[in-house]
Amino acid sequence: MAVSISNIIPAKTAENSQTTQYTSNGVQTIIDKFTATNYSVSAATISVNLISAAGSAGNDNLIVKTKTLQPSETYTFPELVGHVLPNNGFISTIAGTASAINIRASGRLVS
Repeated sequence: MAVSISNIIPAKTAENSQTTQYTSNGVQTIIDKFTATNYSVSAATISVNLISAAGSAGNDNLIVKTKTLQPSETYTFPELVGHVLPNNGFISTIAGTASAINIRASGRLVS
């Protein structure tokens, strides 16, 4: 078993439509950190789904629903830390507002 550390979602702005941010291709992925920062001047929301290989984003895999971030607030999502994505599992997000929230995630890839 090989384990490597990875920046699984490089820093980017979260979209305001349901978007796959990372897919665990050929490995299992352990989420170590997931950070979101609201860089806008108004409160903004973000939701996060952790989806198995055969699924799609929905209420059955919703981990964080409409988390509100105040202007300039950063949140580290302890709800996601330690979760394991199977091979072809993925992280999907939706922001309530376009151009408001930056996200970044790191984790361990196990093959």
